[in-house]
Amino acid sequence: MGRVPLAWWLALCCWGSLAPNGSQAQKDPFVRSPGNITGARELTGTLQCELLVHGEPPEVTWLRNEQTLELADSTQILVPLGEDEQDDWKVVSKLRILSLQLSDVGSYRCAVVLGEKTFVSQPGYIGLEGLPYFLEEPEDRTVTANTPFNLSCRAQGPPEPVNLLWLQDAVPLSLTMGHTPQHILRVPGLNKTSSFSCEAHNAKGVTTSRTAIITVLPQRPHDLHLVSSLPTKLEVVWTPGLSGIYPLTHCTLQAVLSDEGVGIRLGEPDPPEEPLTVQVSVPPHQLQLDNLRPHSPYHIRVACASSQGPSPWTHWLPVETPEGVPLGPPKNVTAIRNGTQAIVRWQEPMAPLQGTLLGYRLAYRGQDTPEVLMDIGLKQEVTLELREDRTVPNLTVCVAAYTASGDGPWSLPVPLKPWRPGQRQPVHLLVSEPPAPSFSWPWWYVLLGAVVAAACVFILALFLIHRRKKETRYGEVFEPTVERGELVVRYRVRKSYSRRTTEATLNSLGISEELKEKLRDVMVDRHKVALGKTLGEGEFGAVMEGQLNQDDSILKVAVKTMKITICTRSELEDFLSEAVCMKEFDHPNVMRLIGVCFQGSELDGFPAPVVILPFMKHGDLHSFLLYSRLGDQPVFLPTQMLVKFMADIASGMEYLSTKRFIHRDLAARNCMLNENMSVCVADFGLSKKIYNGDYYRQGRIAKMPVKWIAIESLADRVYTSKSDVWSFGVTMWEIATRGQTPYPGVENSEIYDYLRQGNRLKQPVDCLDGLYALMSQCWELNPQDRPSFSQLREDLENTLKTLPPAQEPDEILYVNMDEGGSHAEPLGAAGGADPPTQPDPKDSCSCLTAAEVHPAGRYVLCPSTAPGPTLPADRGSPTPPGQEDGA
Repeated sequence: MGRVPLAWWLALCCWGSLAPNGSQAQKDPFVRSPGNITGARELTGTLQCELLVHGEPPEVTWLRNEQTLELADSTQILVPLGEDEQDDWKVVSKLRILSLQLSDVGSYRCAVVLGEKTFVSQPGYIGLEGLPYFLEEPEDRTVTANTPFNLSCRAQGPPEPVNLLWLQDAVPLSLTMGHTPQHILRVPGLNKTSSFSCEAHNAKGVTTSRTAIITVLPQRPHDLHLVSSLPTKLEVVWTPGLSGIYPLTHCTLQAVLSDEGVGIRLGEPDPPEEPLTVQVSVPPHQLQLDNLRPHSPYHIRVACASSQGPSPWTHWLPVETPEGVPLGPPKNVTAIRNGTQAIVRWQEPMAPLQGTLLGYRLAYRGQDTPEVLMDIGLKQEVTLELREDRTVPNLTVCVAAYTASGDGPWSLPVPLKPWRPGQRQPVHLLVSEPPAPSFSWPWWYVLLGAVVAAACVFILALFLIHRRKKETRYGEVFEPTVERGELVVRYRVRKSYSRRTTEATLNSLGISEELKEKLRDVMVDRHKVALGKTLGEGEFGAVMEGQLNQDDSILKVAVKTMKITICTRSELEDFLSEAVCMKEFDHPNVMRLIGVCFQGSELDGFPAPVVILPFMKHGDLHSFLLYSRLGDQPVFLPTQMLVKFMADIASGMEYLSTKRFIHRDLAARNCMLNENMSVCVADFGLSKKIYNGDYYRQGRIAKMPVKWIAIESLADRVYTSKSDVWSFGVTMWEIATRGQTPYPGVENSEIYDYLRQGNRLKQPVDCLDGLYALMSQCWELNPQDRPSFSQLREDLENTLKTLPPAQEPDEILYVNMDEGGSHAEPLGAAGGADPPTQPDPKDSCSCLTAAEVHPAGRYVLCPSTAPGPTLPADRGSPTPPGQEDGA
């Protein structure tokens, strides 16, 4: 219903008062009007009105401030006062406001339409009174020593007025300090780390805000300048800034090689490339940088740190190393005499030049003759004209390279060698290039070599074609083998990738060169992947058994085909970039990607991705927990095993957090069990946009697993490592309850309000108090108050050490509801797709369709017990989830 203006209601009331008497429409039906409520914020309030009518009961509409309430949480109860539907009825309408807010304050009426007249009840009023409510609280921040800053704190009633009192280190700030109660606190500066909070006072009492920690860091150093320079060394000094009561512990200096002629903009926060970083104890505030490039421009900056943290960086200071002399002489110097001429040759020095080469100097002398010095320039060969008196055999020559800074070292003296007849031309004594052949090959040698090379290429091509056909021939890769005493399931190939599929090469897809280089170890030839039976299939993809034909072995894998429509090259590059990220993961508790290939399509512009993952024998953790509790033969999982599961997940998430990777969908269903009963975190990165079950769609926002998502992520869709910690706490609760659904009885659409009111998951039955304390820490309202994954792993490992050793249960056989019957066999796969189900007609849930299969893929859901799993009727009737252990 739309909003109805006050004038409209007054006109209807006036018309009713002037109508003739005697009809039912003229009699006020209301026997009870809404009362008055005055309560505190976030409490629940209920208004009620009652009326007596004759004939068909009307619909009661609630008004607030004479405007129709849209989406009001109201209930209407009809009580018959006679045996006939045309007799009198008593209508009771209740309006419930779950959490009183300032917007709920006002007058409330009930309105009904009887015949052609509208009746309105007497008004009731809702008032809001209680302790002050904070609109803004002081936030944690870092400041430099003795630097002014402001803090803000706002609160409101009713009742008003609300007065604020600021506290520093739990001590009220006195008026003599110039700090009158107000929402802005101006602090002239601090010399030590302090805490600040504010108290809001009104007639109902006092409310205290959160405590903000103001960390005092050292001021920015200044007067950074160069005091000396050598070709490979620079010495700089600086003056440190004030650091309050905390002495400086060390200073860090960074130097980065400037871009060619461009340099770094002053004030740029981060260097364009990895800088040279040197840490030095202070005092003195001086440092010599070594191993620099000669004759090169650098930019340097410095920051100093105390026990509270580092100071801001100084602005970049441009400096330059001077030019030096060459560090070595020219190489391969030769000198050959032919009559009165001497030909001298050499090559550029192998040692660094330390500058720009300007040329070479040559010196030669004979016995009892003075030395002759010549500037040759950049040439590497010179011909000397010798007089008869200088043709003595012991004439020696040496060469040196020079830069603007001077001459480098001279080469060793090289004696002049006479030229022998028969030589075509004088050559180096140390030949750097082979001499030209004195004869040429006959033409038939060349022809014979070409024929032999062509024959070799043809034979190699035939061999490769034969090998490729043999690798992809159906059935050859499916040879039975025995692993650990068990016969591996024989594959019945349903399909394989067609050789005629359009070649979706990275070049044709327009992938960037940088990404193509990273994908060298990720992409797998799709012809080397053969598919077997389907393990599971759902709305977003399917998981099949498969074998990957490697160079020296055949690997059993799980092949996950995704029904994702990739419409742009950007989406494809995002997918491949995440695949590169997954490929680099190397941790025993993190699922590692084996590879990715494409299943081409002639109709689509981009191919469909196919993900190749390790085959997990025991499937996903959620199904394992459910079957241990609700299977044909329930298996008791000891607390030691459950804590081990939790510690494995914490270890894997600790690894991902160190890689700056946010999972965003951590849950028991996305953790896999390998053959050693170790848990691997999975379904991240490539599948983070694919959800199935236990999700709530809000408007145009993508589907979200609201019962696992942190409260701040529900509010503003911001995900951090701390939001993963919240999800880990919910996952711990799943494990402790052996697979129960979180927040039983709470709808997905009500989760945010439920958490906002301070509610959390209750302690499971038989759950250790210490484990529940860890869960509760994960659900702290302030993300910064939650523990890190490193702390969680350590606490869980310590808890595991305190527990007595327990014998692990026997292997659990999962119920495989394939089309061949309901036989039990080991089943599991990496991924998260929903397995297809063909329910038996004798089962109590045979009316369900394939879309109603539980996301874990092992059980069928009945409408009366969803979302908990039940087993077929011929296998027993365990208690449905949600009706045991308080679930």
